[in-house]
Amino acid sequence: MRVLYLYEEVMGYTLATLRELAKRGAEINVVHWDHKKLTPFRFHDIDGVTFYSRSTLSVRDIIDLAQALSPDITVVSGWNDRGYLLAALSLRRKSKRVVLALDGPWRGTIKQRLAAVLGRLGVFRLVYSHAWVAGVYQYHYAVNLGLRRDEIVFDLYSADLTLFHNARKNLNVAASAEYPRTFLFVGRLEKVKGLETLSAAWRLLGKHRRDWTLRVIGHGSLQGMFEGIEGVVTSGFLQPEHLAREVAGAGCFVLPSNLEPWGVVVHEFVASGLPLILSSEVGSASVFLVPGENGFVFDSGDARSLAECMRAIIDSPECRLRAMGAASHRLSFRVTPASSAANLLSVASRFRS
Repeated sequence: MRVLYLYEEVMGYTLATLRELAKRGAEINVVHWDHKKLTPFRFHDIDGVTFYSRSTLSVRDIIDLAQALSPDITVVSGWNDRGYLLAALSLRRKSKRVVLALDGPWRGTIKQRLAAVLGRLGVFRLVYSHAWVAGVYQYHYAVNLGLRRDEIVFDLYSADLTLFHNARKNLNVAASAEYPRTFLFVGRLEKVKGLETLSAAWRLLGKHRRDWTLRVIGHGSLQGMFEGIEGVVTSGFLQPEHLAREVAGAGCFVLPSNLEPWGVVVHEFVASGLPLILSSEVGSASVFLVPGENGFVFDSGDARSLAECMRAIIDSPECRLRAMGAASHRLSFRVTPASSAANLLSVASRFRS
């Protein structure tokens, strides 16, 4: 099975699925954006996977590469890349399987409704035969683009469960040990991540913080937002293997995003066995959060609502927090690199030209 990825950024979770595909005997070629990246993530080569830097390829080069490889399955992420779209179109003209990687949810915006009209007219079928979606909200988007239910597969994204399940082993879960009293945020330090809400909620907690601290990890234009705030510790971007080490000192993961189509980072920290506090805009909450069981949901942008959730964690007995962490760990198995890879490869048996 030959698979071609025409992708945006390669991330740690991308590699987890690529490794699983390679284990299953797939020959994989990945064209990826290597400039204007959102994060400074670095990756190493993988046996069975050939990487091509997008900056070294012209539109003609990408089309020629796709034709030369003649892949059984092509995955396209990056609707705005003209080279990717033209390569996909050229493959569909030969009745090849071309899969749209879809992590954006259906919101019913004017732009999306226009796309739905084009979908009903068959425009998207000129480029894509299938969609590979992150979750149920993305599934509805794919249906609105004109794809049939049997042309849509799930589990687009999976965390590197080997890495983050191992991180859980480093979390001291002994009943006699003191539970880590640290809220952890990991993500780009940009307005879209709801950092203003997080900062305001932390201030609202005041003395109710008790001996809890807030750890903020990431890089971006709001790097200095938390400087000088009592009880907050910040650091820059961490590579996944270093990020996993932070689990041992964390007691609850917080993602206050104003907009978060999916959020693989949630999967990473449920795999690590942490309770969660997520905004109502986090797409992956639909899979990895059961409110009251392993965490809480607050109204996006509502600092008071977030503060109440944080206070609920602070006021919870350690046995309750450990039980929530154990529930998170169990929920992490809902999606795996194996299920992600299997879903993609199933496209071969679903294909109807």
